[in-house]
Amino acid sequence: MSGQPSADSARRAAEAVTRMEWPRLVAGLTRVVGDIGAAEELAQDALVAALEQWPRDGVPPNPGGWLMLTAKHRAIDRVRRNRTFARKLELLGRDLVTEQPPPDTNDDLVEDDLLRMMFTACHPVLTEPARVALTLRLLGGLTTEEIARAFVVPESTVAQRIVRAKRTIADKRVPYTVPRGAQLADRLASVLAVVYLIFNEGYAATAGEDWIREELCQDALRLARMLGELLPAEPETHGLVALLELQASRLPARTGTGEEVVLLDDQDRARWDRLLIRRGLAALGRANSTARARALPPGRYALQAAIAAVHAMAATPEETDWRRIAGLYAVLAQRFPSPVVELNRAVAVSKVHGPAAGLELVDALVAAGALTDYHLRYAVRGDLLAQLGRYAQARAEFTRAAELTGNTSEQALLLDRAVACAQAD
Repeated sequence: MSGQPSADSARRAAEAVTRMEWPRLVAGLTRVVGDIGAAEELAQDALVAALEQWPRDGVPPNPGGWLMLTAKHRAIDRVRRNRTFARKLELLGRDLVTEQPPPDTNDDLVEDDLLRMMFTACHPVLTEPARVALTLRLLGGLTTEEIARAFVVPESTVAQRIVRAKRTIADKRVPYTVPRGAQLADRLASVLAVVYLIFNEGYAATAGEDWIREELCQDALRLARMLGELLPAEPETHGLVALLELQASRLPARTGTGEEVVLLDDQDRARWDRLLIRRGLAALGRANSTARARALPPGRYALQAAIAAVHAMAATPEETDWRRIAGLYAVLAQRFPSPVVELNRAVAVSKVHGPAAGLELVDALVAAGALTDYHLRYAVRGDLLAQLGRYAQARAEFTRAAELTGNTSEQALLLDRAVACAQAD
């Protein structure tokens, strides 16, 4: 043991270690006991033990191993004295019931545990909100309170989602395994989508007062990097890492001194994080090289990362290669068609061929009845109409966009744009 820390420093150490080690701890215990809920209980027991013992005995040299060993000992104790808990652990692993089990030190085993947990938490049998909540709880180490605060929903709602998700996994007998062969690509898409959704909620929050929730962005970025390391031969894991690194590089410039929204063209690019840009470009290179090695075309995230890279390499808005961006969006729309991609393509096309050309694409979406409840459809259309001098129509679009968004910072920006159109009309 190291020196005698104060109770406060030991508590901080225990909480910090638990946040860092929580994914490995819960994933490893789930493999041993065969039950996510039981694994979480044991991990929590180990944390309580750390808070009790570390102030007295000092922080151990291998805190993560100490927590794992303690959790396994607690499992043995509880099985011996609690028949209910014993029934819950019907699938006890052999190493749990042996005396003095050593902590897991096999890196490959730990990596397998993390992958199993990722694919279990993001299983398609769960609803999307449940996948997000369970992933943040088990792999992000966030408490239900932190998840609720991040998504501006009641804590009870998050707790119910997590409980139901665990019950569904048990009832549907979701295997605690990593899919192989042809199944891997389909299941990996679900995992990547959850991580991307978490990042997007942090990058442009859908509700509440804060425009950005940087903690969520960092959690998603950490999960994406983890996936890139655990599945290095999968191009789209690197594509997602590249996209998130490049998008995260803009975070410091996306709000002003008063936390107001600052749009891309108005951002101080000197505030963009150059290290994250370099990391993003390197990850994009890995995505492209691994795709070529497997004779695969660029994936959804690699194409979006390529678009983000064009922005990142432009020192000023005027230097942005919008023609290349429009071309990349055309490829993205052809390979992964969606109304949101088409809306973004309209913006790029307007930069190359003028606002009327962009408006034509947006009006095609309107005619098709697409994105009727998506506030950015109205915001983009309002911007294009304003550029064309059609201020009364633009004002109506900005007003409708403000009504549809649940984020008060974004709402303020949109209402300001509506007022500017009224004054210009």
